[in-house]
Amino acid sequence: MEKIQFEKYAIFQSGGKQYQALEGKTLALEKLEAEVGEKVIFSEVLFRRLNSETIEIGEPFLSTPIQAVVIKHDRAPKITVFKFKRRKGYSTKQGHRQSLTVVRFEAV
Repeated sequence: MEKIQFEKYAIFQSGGKQYQALEGKTLALEKLEAEVGEKVIFSEVLFRRLNSETIEIGEPFLSTPIQAVVIKHDRAPKITVFKFKRRKGYSTKQGHRQSLTVVRFEAV
């Protein structure tokens, strides 16, 4: 039987959303007020898995923060917001591009 390899990861909260942080991986989050190359610390950690047996669950948050480095600031693809009311002659078309910050996780 093959042994399953578990990666070390954590679940954290940023910008009202929850994300999974894997050490060494990159992730696009909602825009953060940080310069490119600057270290960012996420203190609202909800869950951490260290190995196959060890997990930590926060109530509501854990005391160990996650560190990441800002790679770049970017924008998401454009979405179209179209509102329409039939038989009333009403329609509006609007576009939106969300600002994002791409980070790479160092210490989970």
